[in-house]
Amino acid sequence: MKIAIIGQQDFGKAALEAFLARGDNIAGVFCQPEKAGAKLDVLREAAMQRNLPVFQFSSLRTTFAQDALRELNVDIGVMAYVLQFAPQEFVTIPKHGTIQFHPSLLPLHRGPSSINWPTALGARQTGLTIFRPTDGLDEGPVLLQKTCDIGPDETLGEVYFNKLFPMGVAALLEAADLIVAGKHEEIVQDESKATYEGWFTEEESRIHWANHADVVYNLIRACNPAPGAWTTLHGVKTWIYDCRKIPMGKYAGAHKPGDIEAVTETSIVIKSQGGMIEVSKLRAEGGKKMNAGEWARSVGLVASASSSSR
Repeated sequence: MKIAIIGQQDFGKAALEAFLARGDNIAGVFCQPEKAGAKLDVLREAAMQRNLPVFQFSSLRTTFAQDALRELNVDIGVMAYVLQFAPQEFVTIPKHGTIQFHPSLLPLHRGPSSINWPTALGARQTGLTIFRPTDGLDEGPVLLQKTCDIGPDETLGEVYFNKLFPMGVAALLEAADLIVAGKHEEIVQDESKATYEGWFTEEESRIHWANHADVVYNLIRACNPAPGAWTTLHGVKTWIYDCRKIPMGKYAGAHKPGDIEAVTETSIVIKSQGGMIEVSKLRAEGGKKMNAGEWARSVGLVASASSSSR
């Protein structure tokens, strides 16, 4: 099978390596140009190490990008984590068209933060979709879907890197085989069930301690490792990573949501509605990730102090 890889970063690299490992012919790799001062994209680096043709166009809308793909004369295009818009004039060039990976069960969670949102909303299941890219965002016909559970304590990083990432690479290979063999089905997405969410921004990732502890806990999981759920502790903007919910009765008291219930050797316990969050790892603005109890002692944070992010 003669393939063009369109992608970037670790997922694009993993897809490239998976197709090569089974003997496919990678005719060319398209990846977005790096920003000034940024390190070399790992997909580009992997392609260059193998002496594969690499193309970096600021836009895939241009005739230059389209002519480059056309000259490769590939069987199929594989989009593996693409942030650039790929128009129909580009994706329809390969003999069997192009396929794209998206980490949700389309038409649910269209958009760029499709793992953050279901985790933050407390969903217990998600999945991935391989589909035909169209000019609409994540709207194309579905070729293949795989599901996976979101454990009650799993973080975004665990769901993605342990489940969706390896499943997604395997699904790209499976879908490419089905299409080239003419054994695939294309299922139009049900627009009545479609949802869309934008980027999980700084405002979405802010912790409101007046929310129920379940909501706070899910938000922290959904932002770990990125973008990081944040609050203000001891007057400092602070991102919270590792944590757990604890029973309300363990630190009984008259504190309000956002108050510090306890500071232990390794953690900070913060009250929320219906429960508490025990924070074990955080990063204060200007600092690095560290043990929460150690940080609290270094700044003199004590029980009964309050967070300003209620």
